[in-house]
Amino acid sequence: MIHFMYDGSNYQELLLEMTGQKTVPNVFINKTHVGGCDKTMKVWIDGVLQQLLCGENEVYDYDLIVIGGGSGGLACSKEAALLGKKVMVLDYVVPTPKGNTWGLGGTCVNVGCIPKKLMHQTALLGTSIQDARKFGWELPEETVKHNWETMKTAVNNHIGSLNWGYRKALRDKNVNYINSYAEFIESHKIKATNKRGKETFHTAAKFILATGERPRYLSIPGDKEYCITSDDLFSLPHCPGKTLVIGASYVALECGGFLAGLGLDVTVMVRSILLRGFDQEMANRAGKHMEEHGVKFLRKYVPVEELEAGTPGRLKVTAKSTEGDETIEGEYNTVLIAVGRDACTGKIGLDQAGVKVNPKNGKIPVNDEEQTNVPHIYAIGDILEGKWELTPVAIQAGKLLARRLYAGASLKCDYVNVPTTVFTPLEYGACGLSEEKAMELYGQDNLEVYHSLFWPLEFTVPNRDNNKCYSKIICNKLDNDRVIGFHYLGPNAGEVTQGYGVAMKCGLTKEQLDNTVGIHPTCAEVRLIPDQLQATFHLSCSPPHYKLQLALQALCSTD
Repeated sequence: MIHFMYDGSNYQELLLEMTGQKTVPNVFINKTHVGGCDKTMKVWIDGVLQQLLCGENEVYDYDLIVIGGGSGGLACSKEAALLGKKVMVLDYVVPTPKGNTWGLGGTCVNVGCIPKKLMHQTALLGTSIQDARKFGWELPEETVKHNWETMKTAVNNHIGSLNWGYRKALRDKNVNYINSYAEFIESHKIKATNKRGKETFHTAAKFILATGERPRYLSIPGDKEYCITSDDLFSLPHCPGKTLVIGASYVALECGGFLAGLGLDVTVMVRSILLRGFDQEMANRAGKHMEEHGVKFLRKYVPVEELEAGTPGRLKVTAKSTEGDETIEGEYNTVLIAVGRDACTGKIGLDQAGVKVNPKNGKIPVNDEEQTNVPHIYAIGDILEGKWELTPVAIQAGKLLARRLYAGASLKCDYVNVPTTVFTPLEYGACGLSEEKAMELYGQDNLEVYHSLFWPLEFTVPNRDNNKCYSKIICNKLDNDRVIGFHYLGPNAGEVTQGYGVAMKCGLTKEQLDNTVGIHPTCAEVRLIPDQLQATFHLSCSPPHYKLQLALQALCSTD
């Protein structure tokens, strides 16, 4: 039956306020907003329609249960609560083999981005102290030393304040937070077990999985008994001393870099390549800079068979070459394993809920709306198959998912051209494709690569790292020289890369980049020259040639 309304615009405004949609049809089923024609057809195809039609016969404890109290889970739960839904968050940190655990907030806040960046900053300050003498600051050599305990306490005090803030934010938004381990026993029902072993049971209409990842061990004798991971490092009660870092991931290079910056003896043991998945030219330049600043690299080796305790505070490591029978031995105070992370999906009863998981890596395949194969169960964050493992991505995905579920919104998380930064001593920022991936997708003949070495003004007076900073963009010649890869190695990489990330979202081309007036004097203003002219640009780059180099650079970058 069709009704004609003379005041239809008023109804449109009311619908917009209620659902975020003012077009018709605007479908509700049992007081649940579905959406327009396309979304109504979708709930039928997904098998959700029957559940909605029978909704009055099924009463759940919660509209939404979020499993995981990290960045994504917290963002999603708070957004759903703001939209008037009854929400529960469950978060439980299984202690590390060393017994370490932490509060609400997930990996990033407690044992990831936040403490990592603060300790990286600590190391940068050490370098700044050395530079300060060249700028006239009179600092006696013998009085400048680093105190691990002071740094660790300050970092952990800050993290504690964040933990408290997250709990307060959930309470203020009427989200029920339970510090318990969640496990599905039915598709709409979970068991929650607290640290004392007490079990409670809860049901929900919808679930969101945001359980994140934990560091992987080596599966060799002694790894869990004697070694630590990044889950232990940031609250380590004593200075690590002489440290072996096993791995070539961003976690390995970041931790090895700031430990060396604190003046420690650091060795990084690499099985194959640095920063797998990142642009390899940039990765190798970052590694070379670390090596030139005292970090030792053992390449083509993997640890085997035994890590054993020697005298107190000493570990013996035996390793075998990946290219032959040669073995080596070394003694260290601390061995840090950073060989990757595993999704925390294996012990939460996903089989009982019918959720499909990739058996090789524990990751969860989802559609473009973060929906698993079970229509009322969604997943966000690091556990997603083939998606970015980055905190801001999880936050964005969580917020947008809640709005789609409960506010009639349609915007989905965009996983393309996500900017990121590796906080090695010389920071590496990237957005878009690596050169290797771009060649794989478009072919070498269809790409133009522009790049430049540069010497930051801050480095000139202390005569530090002359022309070790490097930037590169990769352009698609088939698409108006559109920038499809941005790479920057230098100071403040995160701040520089963020701006270029926005530009790439807007479809940045090389011409637009050239026509943008730079802010002088900054690292971000560096102009890029074509790949074929790079040989001309690679001059002797000692300080006297710096102005000549800039002149050549400007000349090569003009039409």
